[in-house]
Amino acid sequence: MEVLEFDVTGTHIWYYYCCQREVWLMLHQVNADQDDANMDLGRFLHEMTYARDRSKEITLGNIRLDIVRQEDDGMVVGEVKKSSKYLTSARMQLAFYLLELKERGIAARGELLFPKERKREVVELTAELEQELATATAAIRSLAAEPRPPQAKKIALCRNCAYKEFCWA
Repeated sequence: MEVLEFDVTGTHIWYYYCCQREVWLMLHQVNADQDDANMDLGRFLHEMTYARDRSKEITLGNIRLDIVRQEDDGMVVGEVKKSSKYLTSARMQLAFYLLELKERGIAARGELLFPKERKREVVELTAELEQELATATAAIRSLAAEPRPPQAKKIALCRNCAYKEFCWA
């Protein structure tokens, strides 16, 4: 099986930890239902929360950072999520961003922000997270080379998934 070369993104990392079938669909340009109510809510939260910090949103290579701010003890990268329900996915996505910055010589720490829950969680890049991200990135590249998506599995995410028609129609 040929492993394809492409830029893995934070979105790929997030979905890899939730649903590998969804990653495969994204990688093969199968577009989700853009009118899905959950996608609308996500876009709304993205645009309307942490407005003061949002002015500092930046794109760097293959990553888009929701919030970037300088504090006395260094740079902080914030990632806004609608819920802490998929905490592992959110942590790994933010760790991916921190690793991408580290590889560009930029030291930063991360904060996961859950505005509806009024919660935040600090994420620090560790050697263990770096190793896990290397494994996940290789697995995503391998998944992209597969001619068919992984078998659909009914999980909690399916109920609100914009791709559900591709799995359960």
